Amino acid sequence: MSTYALTDSWTMTRRELAHWARQPGQLVVGLVFPVMLLLMFAYLVGGGREVNGDYLDYLIPGMLALTMAFGLEGTMLAVTRDLDKGVIDRFRSMPMADGAVLVGRSAADMLQSALGLAVLIGVGYALGWRAQGGAGAFLGAVGLLLLFRFAMLWIGILLALVAGKPEMVQAVQILIWPVGFLSNAFATPESMPGWLGTVVEWNPMSRTATAVRDLFGPAGQTDGLWPAVVWPLVLLAVFFPLAVRRFGRMSR
Repeated sequence: MSTYALTDSWTMTRRELAHWARQPGQLVVGLVFPVMLLLMFAYLVGGGREVNGDYLDYLIPGMLALTMAFGLEGTMLAVTRDLDKGVIDRFRSMPMADGAVLVGRSAADMLQSALGLAVLIGVGYALGWRAQGGAGAFLGAVGLLLLFRFAMLWIGILLALVAGKPEMVQAVQILIWPVGFLSNAFATPESMPGWLGTVVEWNPMSRTATAVRDLFGPAGQTDGLWPAVVWPLVLLAVFFPLAVRRFGRMSR
């Protein structure tokens, strides 16, 4: 990527960050909602307590992975609003690198995702949960979570480009919900019917959650990490070029 493309992408990122200052409510809701889910499943629902060891050790890595899959509606709404209001068309009329709008949007989303991870991990520590695998394993777990988020982000961007209008986002984002709830975020696949447990085990989010649990565990295990790395890379290989191609076709 050229220096001009990097500069344009950074300009678009700053534009998205400026929206945080002007509309902090959306940012706060995005940070608080996962915390509410964590507290609800830890103390109210608790349906997945049939696990070995402390349920928080099972739940919190799952919630971290779930947070990386959810929360894409903010990105999708931002993209569709810019499309609907003609903002992107005005950007195209400027001497700006192709794709800088999408790169800037994705960079801002990743910053918000990192902040959301920090908040949720902090709440986990306040509840008594501890990451036991050491600093290297901790950073590896965070890296896997952000890699999964980056892959899910480009799925969200493509769906937003297909939807085109903010009113369609709610209908389109429903497609993402099965990824989150057909997973091992809250309960073990062994506690489910056989066919459902198999589907859950192959869910990309389940692979990420399992790898993060291993890394946060006492041994900081790394033996089964490859599915958690391969799945997001496969999703990126499919959806990143599709999103870029869709965006390019809209500019003609």
